[in-house]
Amino acid sequence: MSRWKELPAELNPRVRQLVVRLRRLKDHSGLSTRQLAAKTGYSTKSWERYLGGRSLPPRDAVEALARIGDDDPARLLALHEVAADAWRDGRAAASVSAPEGDTVLSAGAEPEPERERTPGRALRIAVVAGVVTLVLAVSSAVLLVVRLSGGEGRTTAAPGVSSAALPEATPPPSSPPYTCRYQRLDGHWYAGNSRTQDAILVNGLAGPEVAEAQCLLRRAGFSPGDIDGVYGPLTTSAAKRLQKRADLVVDGIVGPHTWKALRG
Repeated sequence: MSRWKELPAELNPRVRQLVVRLRRLKDHSGLSTRQLAAKTGYSTKSWERYLGGRSLPPRDAVEALARIGDDDPARLLALHEVAADAWRDGRAAASVSAPEGDTVLSAGAEPEPERERTPGRALRIAVVAGVVTLVLAVSSAVLLVVRLSGGEGRTTAAPGVSSAALPEATPPPSSPPYTCRYQRLDGHWYAGNSRTQDAILVNGLAGPEVAEAQCLLRRAGFSPGDIDGVYGPLTTSAAKRLQKRADLVVDGIVGPHTWKALRG
């Protein structure tokens, strides 16, 4: 089984989930990166970028690897579609935050020719910048007022500002109540939150599948912290300790092999 390098910390969880699944398929196939390139028509360097999280693989490459690894192409392509949306959103956010004159490229992308700046475009940029500045100024003023109020749930209006214009304080939403109701069925342990056997869980995800993994990690003697359904650093650490004891790849990602160890 390959010893993979850790994926970039800033990688979107949805893209990370796709890359982890592709890595497992490659391991299952037993092919080297060069052999994979020969079978799919995509170069060795391209597959190194795809499996390293530095570039989003095209749809055809994902489908080819699914067939090589005996996986369901439809399921993997659905995962690719979600990852592609997250990848595009990440590029758009990076483009907005980049300094003027800089070009943000995804791995392997070619820079577009610089376009002539028009007065209309410059005006739109100036208007957007003005609106953003105004929103930030209002937000800072509201935050200052809330801090000066003593944090007791009351909002005190600043001089010259009507209290009716300030938003009412609302309590933060509480986390879903998850409990661990252990039972053993057909030789497998369940905690009452999910019956999944192959969901891929990585840092940043949330939901009942995460709560199920947290309960089973606690049952195995590895504390994931609170059973809150959020896959954070404590859950990742607990998963790594379980994987080390079970002689699995220690990556802190709960996949089919780790689920088997948890439910065994």
